[in-house]
Amino acid sequence: MERIRFGGLRDFLDLSCSDQEYEYTVAWVDCLARGRALGRGLFLRGDHVAGSDAMAPDDGPRISVPLDLPSALISRGTTAVFNAVYYRAQLRTRQRRTTRYEPFFFPLDGIGAWNRLYGRNGFLQYQCVVSDDSESAIAELLGQVAGSRETPSLAVLKRFGPIASPGLLSFPRPGITLAMDFAMRGSSTLDLLERLDRIVLEAGGAVYPAKDARMSAESFRRFFPQWTSFASQMDPQFSSSFWRRVTAGANTG
Repeated sequence: MERIRFGGLRDFLDLSCSDQEYEYTVAWVDCLARGRALGRGLFLRGDHVAGSDAMAPDDGPRISVPLDLPSALISRGTTAVFNAVYYRAQLRTRQRRTTRYEPFFFPLDGIGAWNRLYGRNGFLQYQCVVSDDSESAIAELLGQVAGSRETPSLAVLKRFGPIASPGLLSFPRPGITLAMDFAMRGSSTLDLLERLDRIVLEAGGAVYPAKDARMSAESFRRFFPQWTSFASQMDPQFSSSFWRRVTAGANTG
């Protein structure tokens, strides 16, 4: 794997466009950075190593969170400090090494029950995708988050490949996807995510239904205009709380 420190959103886009050597690419982003540093982070790219033992079974999490921690533990202040330290801890611009596949693909799994770090109210993950030519939308999303009072504790930015998905409700599509975890603070958190929805709608993108717990029926239908075709092929006995929420009041027959 190779890890590259980059200074802003344009640097990420340049890296993700020029990289053809590695099969896997992803970036951690500091969602609290603003100004010229907006979108700064660490770009990770990796590929399989022939003859390595990296596929050997893992021993599981080294540490575990034993109980729900106070929700105030994950605040904008503590997150800003962590982000600054994490970003600057890599002294060289580029680091290259061989690693096991678990920490590369599943870094959070090194901590057992890590969700307890958010306290009893938990967290919401917001993931969206916009087209490759919607750099301004990604910048606006990051700007909204940085300027809010909410706490984005983890953010991942990556580029989807050029192959279009055939599914009627498929989320992946050519473009840039941004995923952010927010400590749940109630109505203020939900209001921010509604504002993010509007930005994504204006950019012609979509929000990931599989990770959603709050998008409106109107937004879902605009994100996925083929939903009626999907509904016509469903077993009428099959349903879910998500489906009932996003199709409320609509004729799905």
